[in-house]
Amino acid sequence: MASSTVTSSQPNRPPRPNLAFRQLRGQRSPAEFAASIRRAALEIGEQVSCDARYIGRVEAGEIRCPNYAYERVFLHMFPGRTLTDLGFAPRSSVRGRRARETEDAPLTCTPNPANATPETSGACEPYETQNPYDPYHPHDTYEESDVLRRAFMTGGGATVAAASLGPVGLAPDAAAAQRPVRRAGASDAGALEDAVRRIRLLDDRHGADGLYRRAAAPLRAAYALLDAGTTRQTTADRLYSGAGELAISVGWLAHDSGRFDDARSHYAEALATARMTGDPGLEAHAFCNTAFLARDAGRPREAVRAAQAAQRVARPVGSARLMSLLALREAGGWAGLADRVGCEQALARAQALFDRGPSDEDPEWMSFYGEAELEGLEAQCWSTLGDWPRAARHARRAAELQDPHFTRNIALYTAELADDLARGGRPDEAAVAGMRVLDLLEEVQSSRIQTMLAATARVLSPHRRASEVSAFLERHASTPRVV
Repeated sequence: MASSTVTSSQPNRPPRPNLAFRQLRGQRSPAEFAASIRRAALEIGEQVSCDARYIGRVEAGEIRCPNYAYERVFLHMFPGRTLTDLGFAPRSSVRGRRARETEDAPLTCTPNPANATPETSGACEPYETQNPYDPYHPHDTYEESDVLRRAFMTGGGATVAAASLGPVGLAPDAAAAQRPVRRAGASDAGALEDAVRRIRLLDDRHGADGLYRRAAAPLRAAYALLDAGTTRQTTADRLYSGAGELAISVGWLAHDSGRFDDARSHYAEALATARMTGDPGLEAHAFCNTAFLARDAGRPREAVRAAQAAQRVARPVGSARLMSLLALREAGGWAGLADRVGCEQALARAQALFDRGPSDEDPEWMSFYGEAELEGLEAQCWSTLGDWPRAARHARRAAELQDPHFTRNIALYTAELADDLARGGRPDEAAVAGMRVLDLLEEVQSSRIQTMLAATARVLSPHRRASEVSAFLERHASTPRVV
């Protein structure tokens, strides 16, 4: 697979942040800036797969010089400026003599990545190519991390990021990233699995917003461990499974904090890992989260397709609870399509499967899925269909049933309840529920919940003369948003 970046064959050096490029982004989010780059590309007949991750890599200095397609787009967007003005290194300094000899000619990669040397394995073509791992848009292209690309296509390399235990698990430092390391072992697989558990625990308690950026480094380290290789197949299986689960966890942190482009990219990484290793449980998990993301991003038909794909690959796992959750993901898609019959059928399947009870085959990551989550997801379906009283009943029950450990979910269900009550014509009760959410937001950071509560405040605004509504609106307006 060709990369969209031009890499150096010279000795590695710590990346230097691209402050000029960051300044050009201004007040726009990485996702908004990426969208403007894609639009500019279409204006000149180019096709680039720019997303928030690419913007982050450029701003962090990981991409010292863009490929030729991106160069044309950037120069179109910022006429009169050179790549150097945009904060990039000259192509000749990145590629060395070979670039100077072929500055105006297409560059070629080693035809067989398995035979590439350390110097040529990162050298890539200047134009975008297809991403075979995207399950929905086989002709789209995505920016993949160099570590992930090497792990999938070369089967190992000489230099990888060393992993150490940090606040949330694996955390490579800049110096360690340049040192050759031993092959990965069982202790590395254990550290990776612990990192996944740690991130899930922190998310359950505190929400995603404060965790996402911290979790990116462990994910890079995880894929570096895959690149290091191992001598035991059982350890390799654990590493691939752990890396895929970590990609999903980081994707969820991006998803819950409103970074949908980042989330989609991480879920695609996990799906690629699952298919590469033939892991149906991991593949089902990746499709499950992809369906959830598609629903939240306003792509309900894709949500249905992803949920149905998840159910197909999950059957060999033998977990009724997993199949129940996947049926709920499908129900959410049908609700988004305003297909009440399809939604009700999927909800009935979900309930019947849930009633079979837990089993030893239930995946570890499903610890959050109990009766409260079942009620909460059903509430979301009825809310999408506009049945506010029914949605409120399920949301209230979800909040009452939720284990106190899952603080973030209690806040989510209560926010759902507040919105359903507000839209169902019960403003005073909605304001009381909204107050409870504001109390919980003192220890939970979730853009999803903040966005829901802001929508509820807008619905309640015409009722501000009621004392409880007024108190809620005033407190909500004075509560700072976490950026």
